[in-house]
Formats: sequence, structure tokens, C-alpha cells
Amino acid sequence: MEYKRKDRVGDLIHHEISQLLLKGIKDPRIGFVTITGVEVTDDLKEAKVYYSVIGSEEDKKAAADGLRSSTGFIRSTLRKVLALKHIPNLHFRFDSSLEYGEKIERLLKEVKVEEVKEDDGQDS
Repeated sequence: MEYKRKDRVGDLIHHEISQLLLKGIKDPRIGFVTITGVEVTDDLKEAKVYYSVIGSEEDKKAAADGLRSSTGFIRSTLRKVLALKHIPNLHFRFDSSLEYGEKIERLLKEVKVEEVKEDDGQDS
């Protein structure tokens, strides 16, 4: 399988935004944001940036607002560090897959605990 240019650009954007979140953006609303992936269109004009947030629903909303307000700064920083003629428009999307995975894991643990309780009850 061929590693397309859009995938390389997506990986670069992922890395650079992750570094910005660690060191460059001072907005406290995005303190617990993790970039989970970047999908770039074939023409490199648009990029969906997937992120997750540790915290409450209020924290998630604040993070979304913080990312939205930081988009211009992020794009200008990307323009300086990436050797691209055009920087894609960034669209931040909440990635719920981590929460979904945690929920499934929690449910599986509950089922296992119930099975152990049932097994212990039969032996008594």
C-alpha cells in the first residue's frame, strides 16, 4: 500500500499541533486536549483534526471553544514550520472513540465481576 502525500501531511500536522498544545498555546481551556488523528483531503485543502479531552462535558465544550479560537494561531504556526504552499483549513472534531472504548472496557469488567459472583454463589 502506497503512503500518500495527504497521509504524510496529516502526520506532520498531527505532530505539530500536538507540540503546540504542549508548549505553544497558553489557553487554559485546552490544557487536557490530546490530538488523536488528522485526516487530510486529497487536495490538501481541508483537514479534520480529531481530539479527545479528559474531563466533564463543560471541559469538552471549553476545549472546543479554545481550539476554535486558536485555529488562526495554529494555522499561522503550521505555515512557518511546514514546507507547504497552502496550509489546510482546520476543522476540529471531538473523538468519542476513547470514551466509547472506556465504556466497553468498564462494561466487560462489570460482566466479569458478575460472573465471579455467580460462580462463588454456586460453590457455597
